[in-house]
Amino acid sequence: MNKINILENKEAAKSYRRVAVAACFGTFLEWYDFLTFATLAIIFAPLFFPSSDPSAGLLASLATFGAGMVVRPIGAAVFGSMGDRIGRKPVFMITIALMGLATFCVGFLPTYAQIGIWAPILLVSLRLLQGLSAGGEIGGSAVYLTEHAGEKHRGFKTSFLQLMGPLGILVSTMQVTFLQSWLTADEFMSWGWRVPFWVSLILLLVAVKARIALKETPIFLDLDKRSARSKSPLRDNFKDRQTRKHMFLLFFCISAGGAVLFFCIQVYTSIFLKTSVKLPPQLVDQLTIYATLALLPLTVFAGWLSDKVGRKPVIVCGLALGAVLILPSFHLLEYLGKEISQSNQNGNQIIMIASILIGLSTILALVVGPQTALLAELFSARNRNSAATLPHNLAAGWIGGMLPFIITWLNKKWASDIAGLWYPTIFLACAFILALLYLPETRKTQLSD
Repeated sequence: MNKINILENKEAAKSYRRVAVAACFGTFLEWYDFLTFATLAIIFAPLFFPSSDPSAGLLASLATFGAGMVVRPIGAAVFGSMGDRIGRKPVFMITIALMGLATFCVGFLPTYAQIGIWAPILLVSLRLLQGLSAGGEIGGSAVYLTEHAGEKHRGFKTSFLQLMGPLGILVSTMQVTFLQSWLTADEFMSWGWRVPFWVSLILLLVAVKARIALKETPIFLDLDKRSARSKSPLRDNFKDRQTRKHMFLLFFCISAGGAVLFFCIQVYTSIFLKTSVKLPPQLVDQLTIYATLALLPLTVFAGWLSDKVGRKPVIVCGLALGAVLILPSFHLLEYLGKEISQSNQNGNQIIMIASILIGLSTILALVVGPQTALLAELFSARNRNSAATLPHNLAAGWIGGMLPFIITWLNKKWASDIAGLWYPTIFLACAFILALLYLPETRKTQLSD
């Protein structure tokens, strides 16, 4: 009997690994496609938005990137609802195909010099399709993976999904950097920028092949068997008081808190070190890569820790540390940067900056590590996909996505390089208080309920 149980456990573990690899690779592709656009935003400005004022062209390019963030909640509402009505797997297939094809087509777009105003129109249209797809994938994949994870070690097993965003940033950035160093400037502007979008087709074919072999989650199959599926998931979500409460907590505390930390730590630190501190861009890129690499094991550790002590203590700790340490960390980064510019002996200062960035990554990991499991655990099986994806993408798209712009605007208004960071500080402090008072502990939740 013990041998039978061991064999069953091994088969279950093997089956989950297949599910996890396919789900994570697809989410990696979503992030790779979505963020390659951001990496090349400065290249798109003269190609698709030519202007006598370079700043105006760059702003138009960044606005196009932002359009993809803005429509993410719409994709979450549409595809999240579909996930509760027709199943998690079919939506998985639709979103990955939509993202992959839209990204691939960007690589063949004619520029403004070739077809005029239709070039930016087509680019914006494809960007909107990317945003819709990301809204259905990011959040829906968390539900799919968590429902396959079982009851034990759920935080640890699902935390790997959170690594796909940083990996997408790394691969996209490293690929563009390699192309720019390998090609001449004219070659890269002529056709080299298209290569990352062409590569996405290969990644898409691999992802689709892996996902075709996936099975529907056992929890959704049970709902289907009992004819317990919701016919109007979004309406049911807003009618139910408990679901509304958990959607708000997910939006404000977990998803928005995680998004604020992600964009503040993974995005704004690089901007700050290059523009305000004026460190060499190559040095900043190297430090950012080190911090991102450190984030990967820290995220998995936070997921594991949430299985031991609970999701709530880990997330609340991350929000509290973020609220307390964001401002001092940036003040210290500014001070160390000035020390480097005034001294030829800068080895110790660089090590200290790297340590600060890794420390900030630890704070981010505490919030996002347990996030995948918590997204699913907060809601009942009947409405889980739609209830989780909408607030999550609303927070990531509108709160997190607007963060660098708001910080920069506040800095300019108050004539300071640091003043704008009061915004994420106050936001995280409010999220901490709400989470401490109202966020339920979900570690032992039965997902089939």
